[in-house]
Amino acid sequence: MNHSLRIIFMGTPDFAVASLNRLLTDGCNVVAVITAPDRPSGRGLQLTESPVKKAALAAGLPVLQPEKLRDPQFLEQLQSYKADIQVVVAFRMLPEVVWAMPTIGTFNLHASLLPQYRGAAPINWAIINGETQTGVTTFFIEKEIDTGQMIFQDAEPIHPHDTAGTLHDRLMIRGSELVLRTVHAIEAGVFPRIPQPATEEFKAAPKLSRETCEINWYQTAEAVQNFVRGLSPYPVAWTKINGKPYKIHKVSVSNQSDFAAMPGQAHTDNRKFLHIKAENGWLSVDELQAEGKRKMTVEEYFRGNKL
Repeated sequence: MNHSLRIIFMGTPDFAVASLNRLLTDGCNVVAVITAPDRPSGRGLQLTESPVKKAALAAGLPVLQPEKLRDPQFLEQLQSYKADIQVVVAFRMLPEVVWAMPTIGTFNLHASLLPQYRGAAPINWAIINGETQTGVTTFFIEKEIDTGQMIFQDAEPIHPHDTAGTLHDRLMIRGSELVLRTVHAIEAGVFPRIPQPATEEFKAAPKLSRETCEINWYQTAEAVQNFVRGLSPYPVAWTKINGKPYKIHKVSVSNQSDFAAMPGQAHTDNRKFLHIKAENGWLSVDELQAEGKRKMTVEEYFRGNKL
């Protein structure tokens, strides 16, 4: 394979590192990496480099970290690399002046089977909605977010006990292989440009907020369990018990005998179990986290606390 194609890679979190490393191990000609500026994090608020920046520096690649993507100095630097293609994995929205710059264009890796689950949180929402399959898609970036012509797709099953974390890790690897396959096809000059099908049944994947992560117990036990799985390990579902907020990391359907209770009502022995009523049955809370505390099993929590 002739790796003459000049590639600029754009990404920030761990999810993107796998794709960058896959391109590099294959010998692709990555000429520069664009990632987020260093941000304060941790208790000491020390400046922290993004995972993609660390990987790029380890590989000896030039790294650009623009605060503003329309900054003239940044655009001049970007232009100087004379990229044939830009590869975007888990980065921010690009202005047209950036995505239209390379001769071939810019393609993005999205963690869903487009056109479903356009948006910022496709992995979370696929599990929340009880899907049994999702996948990854590469597509050319156009003006409307996540709507560009598709190149390739690859499906991935969602298992009954998957969390957003376990699914994220599998899609990260599957996505890295799809990125490489896409680059190979572009290098060979033979690649599809498939318009996204029009459908009236779009399932969106909007950005998650604290408000959208609160558990609604007026749902089936299965729906609540999917909700908790889809938000684990981040940003984590939460609920109030006796007026205090708790993060709920893991639940399972309980065989709790059904006595008169309203959805959201808790039942516990303050030793080994905590059950909460859903619309059609009970859920056992297996792992929770009180404010200012670490994540614990229910038994661990009850060794020093009562509800």
